[in-house]
Amino acid sequence: MTAAATRGAPGLFRDVLAVALGAGISGTGVNLFILPNHMADGGLTGLAILLYDLLRLPVGPMLLVLNVPLFALASWVLGAAFAVRSVAGIVLLSLALTLIPIHAAVHVKLLAAVYGGLLSGGGLGIVFRIGGSTGGTDLVARLLRHYFGTPLGVGLLGSDFVGVALFGLAEGATAAMYSLIALFVGTRVVDFLMDGLDVQRACLIISNEANAIAQAVMQELGRGATHWEGKGMYSGADRPVLLVIVSRFETVRLKSIVARADPEAFLIIHQVHEVLGEGFRTLERPTHSPRLGA
Repeated sequence: MTAAATRGAPGLFRDVLAVALGAGISGTGVNLFILPNHMADGGLTGLAILLYDLLRLPVGPMLLVLNVPLFALASWVLGAAFAVRSVAGIVLLSLALTLIPIHAAVHVKLLAAVYGGLLSGGGLGIVFRIGGSTGGTDLVARLLRHYFGTPLGVGLLGSDFVGVALFGLAEGATAAMYSLIALFVGTRVVDFLMDGLDVQRACLIISNEANAIAQAVMQELGRGATHWEGKGMYSGADRPVLLVIVSRFETVRLKSIVARADPEAFLIIHQVHEVLGEGFRTLERPTHSPRLGA
């Protein structure tokens, strides 16, 4: 039984509706802000926009044609359910770019870049949230995330840069700069929609009072702690190490607990995204079964 069948028709229908919403929002950003102000979106959409500016070839149909080979590769790697949502995303984005009138909602290029990036990135983020794609370098970003854990916004920014560079060679440095602004805003919105405000703190605590600290963390913060043995390479002494994950609001209380138990402790705190598991967000099953073929 395929992952798509396991997910069921109602779930897949909801996904397609979400893709339709995302494609409509993204298409609105392109046709009302980016395209009429002579800027490019990233990747294949940017290439389609360039062909429109140079040859007046319609953006929607050209995007559909350009996506065919890349979609075939991504669907083979990422599975049937992803393919269904990606087909919907590619077709619906192309349809949105065809049906939404090309009209400049604002004529200040900086505002157009910001608004266009917000809408384009917001639409993509909605599609990415349910595991789909609108094609182009979105597919490249999905593959980078699948194999290397690269944040989707970072993958989009890197792979889309080539499209903006080509657009800049044809349209000039000013158009390329505004396009980069729109692209940067869009990728930040994608990452926000994917990660949200789920920013936590990972704390490494090196202390001979690790047991006392762990007990206080569990009792006062209600958080777990993981203990392992470390060794100081300078002193050669064995030192207990604790890993504790807390919310940003619990960081001050954690530092107070450590200072109370061992003022000489060594404490490292850094920011982490997507903490999944007990006490945080639930780790969800993937909606597709990737195939890693030869």
